[in-house]
Amino acid sequence: MLGGVLSGLGMAASSFTQSILQLYITAGIITGLGFCFSFQPAVTILGHYFVRRRAFANAMSSTGTALGLCVLPFLGNYLHIEYGWRGSFLILGAVLLNCCVFGAVMRPLRSLGPRGPPLINHPPSLSGEEKDKKTKGFLKTVFNYVLSSVQKHMAFDQFCNNPRYCVYSIGITWMMLGFVVPLIYLVPYATAHNMEPSRAAMLLSILGVVNIVIRPLIGLIFSLPWFKGRHIYVFSAALLVNGLSNSICCIGSSFPVLLSYVIIYGMSMSVVGSLMFTVLMETVEMSRFPSALGLLAIMESVTLLIGPPLAGILVDRSGQYSPVFYACSAVVASSAVFLMASFYYLDKRENNKPPLPNPAVNGDEIVVCPYRDEPKEDRLKASANGTESITNV
Repeated sequence: MLGGVLSGLGMAASSFTQSILQLYITAGIITGLGFCFSFQPAVTILGHYFVRRRAFANAMSSTGTALGLCVLPFLGNYLHIEYGWRGSFLILGAVLLNCCVFGAVMRPLRSLGPRGPPLINHPPSLSGEEKDKKTKGFLKTVFNYVLSSVQKHMAFDQFCNNPRYCVYSIGITWMMLGFVVPLIYLVPYATAHNMEPSRAAMLLSILGVVNIVIRPLIGLIFSLPWFKGRHIYVFSAALLVNGLSNSICCIGSSFPVLLSYVIIYGMSMSVVGSLMFTVLMETVEMSRFPSALGLLAIMESVTLLIGPPLAGILVDRSGQYSPVFYACSAVVASSAVFLMASFYYLDKRENNKPPLPNPAVNGDEIVVCPYRDEPKEDRLKASANGTESITNV
């Protein structure tokens, strides 16, 4: 809800700016900060709402991105013609304020069992602090506390100790260097080859329609039990197809060629967008998911920022758009191969490990009951009686 307030007010305030510096502060910093406060909590809450159908839930939620890709080009052009850029920013700010309503609808889940250890470490007792000050000194104590807090809440410990998260974050960061660049240069590439601007803009709308249609189907298919544990390989294969599809633009610049490119790119993009957060939720524990998502967002934002300028330099030096699509194809395809090979190696290494001995207490083996489904009424009754029930929601 706070993110909706910041993004809406930032966009509305940008309509009253008088300089480019004020525009950077309002539409850039304030609105961007509001987007951060809205996006990350929404993805985290969604991961807690769903477990068995998490892939379908993420696919449906990511459909909004496709809807915006389909509608915003026409809406932005219409608002700019009718009301100018100031009026357009004011109207978009009012639209972004609806994030407050959506945030109010996301109610917190009621915990049935005892919660795990809190994410924030409790400060040590007074006697412990005094003993630590005498042995290590006050400055060293503060430094160690800050360092441990940063490692835990910024997921640096996950990055160093969880090889799956480390590989996934590196692969996604490298992928973002060329994943969205084709969307930026598709319309200029088409218009540079004498295509009408309206027809070139239609390609992006077709891309959005393909995403809207495909993403719910993708969520239904990959929510099947057979795909459990295999989402990363489906994600990598779709990413490989997405990267190789960028080479289609270099075949020709006619509308049928670019239309086939948009369809293939849109279908693979639907799979990538639907499974990106699902794979991350399977890679780390949900208690560490917010910090892991935050570190991943910071890493991928760096390459997301430098990707388009590097592509612009390539266009300026070559005078053509084809090298940009070749470079994006190589970057995205190489990240897909890296993810697929790395996770295959990690899975094979885990399968070759010797099985652990069965734990026993007083000579009796411990029987671990699998997750089972229970009706909601039974779980509430068990919670009221003071008993715990392990369920797979």
